[in-house]
Amino acid sequence: MEYLHTMVRVSDLDESLEFYCNKLGLQEVSRKDYEKGRFTLVFLAAPGDAETAREKLAPCLELTYNWDPETYTGGRNFGHLAYRVDNIYATCQQLMDKGVTINRPPRDGHMAFVRSPDGISIELLQKGEPLEPQEPWASMENTGEW
Repeated sequence: MEYLHTMVRVSDLDESLEFYCNKLGLQEVSRKDYEKGRFTLVFLAAPGDAETAREKLAPCLELTYNWDPETYTGGRNFGHLAYRVDNIYATCQQLMDKGVTINRPPRDGHMAFVRSPDGISIELLQKGEPLEPQEPWASMENTGEW
């Protein structure tokens, strides 16, 4: 068995790509429009996986955009996506600078959560050992759901 991808449905493809690519830093590795089915599939990969993802050797995030409007609920029921990052504090600061709410700050130097425009929880995990707790993160409260 081999892990291939995780699919999430998105209600606004441009807004979702702005979040996942321009804010979170994923890279688009493929896109296909399906005229007959009236949907678009966009596959994204973490920067360190982009080349191997293009060759179908690394897992991806599949964004499914249905052309006919639908209302999606229960993003939290999906669970979450998880990405390992080199520096949890720097990553969270970059996201905040781009207008992303840090729902669960990395108080422990190890884990944080943010949410996509469609309410999908995204867990960010520190690569290696947790960083030493530091402000403003150590005393930052949770915001909303994660």
